[in-house]
Amino acid sequence: MTASRRHSSRGNSGLAAAEKINSSYVSRVLRLTLLAPDIVEAILDGRQPEGMTMLALMGWVPTHCIDQQDGLDVR
Repeated sequence: MTASRRHSSRGNSGLAAAEKINSSYVSRVLRLTLLAPDIVEAILDGRQPEGMTMLALMGWVPTHCIDQQDGLDVR
């Protein structure tokens, strides 16, 4: 059994333990996977707004794509 499979049943805390990092940090980073595709594309292309940093994105980000676009000023 691989390490990732062994820890997957324990959720974020298992992943955090395996990587020796804080479980709340894991939760905040995993929320970034919910970013709308056009926002991810803007970041990869370097077109994100000036204030859009990883730290800012790790705060509250709406889960609905349109709300993200409005709240993060990316269109």
